[in-house]
Amino acid sequence: MNKRNLQSSLQYIIQFFKYILFSLGVVYFLLLILCFTDIPYLAYHALGTKNASLSGKPDVIILLGGSGMPSADGLIRTYYTAEAANKFKNSKIIIALPSNEKDSLGQLKLMARELMLKGIDSIRIFFEPNGYSTYSQALNISKTFSDKKTNTHLLLITSPEHMYRAIHTFKKQGFTYVGGNASFEKPPDEEKIKDNSSKKYLRIKNLSLRYNMWSYLNYEVLVAREYSAIVYYKIKGYI
Repeated sequence: MNKRNLQSSLQYIIQFFKYILFSLGVVYFLLLILCFTDIPYLAYHALGTKNASLSGKPDVIILLGGSGMPSADGLIRTYYTAEAANKFKNSKIIIALPSNEKDSLGQLKLMARELMLKGIDSIRIFFEPNGYSTYSQALNISKTFSDKKTNTHLLLITSPEHMYRAIHTFKKQGFTYVGGNASFEKPPDEEKIKDNSSKKYLRIKNLSLRYNMWSYLNYEVLVAREYSAIVYYKIKGYI
């Protein structure tokens, strides 16, 4: 390659990276603007509530374990599961969480113990330790119901961003009645954490910048990641 061709190639590479950096800058700028609106939360909320209502009482409550125990994610999901189980006292509970050789059923037992501490009888609790993804967990659970899938009412407990994909994955496995109760966080009342005094050294005067912006940025990441997972599941035929 002569000197002129080498320079031309370098210029092309430089221009290409400039275009990539400019495009990324535009995307990041738009995401920053969006975090000052309600759009990230509305998208996050839609993933957790769209087509999530269940007609009738659930026969089975399925706790999709997420990050397991101990974790904030695992604790909030067990809280919502216990709440549902105490409301629907005849429902069985299946905890779906992958186990491994080192941990055996430790994580599952920790989640079961948390449910029992909240008043749930242990005889209602069953484990699904073999599935390593939403699809494989739904597949394994569907095998235990055989021809009863069309009449079994399922209530899924999982994170809000995961709910849409989880419901459609279970429906793809033949379950007709599938609903969900997303584990939304319950933030404290805004007025209780504001400093409403008239002094100049206010601790918190406006929560939009200090809290909402960062929360909405996090929602953007969660929603973008979940949309990617939904596309992948559709391509694979899982939903």
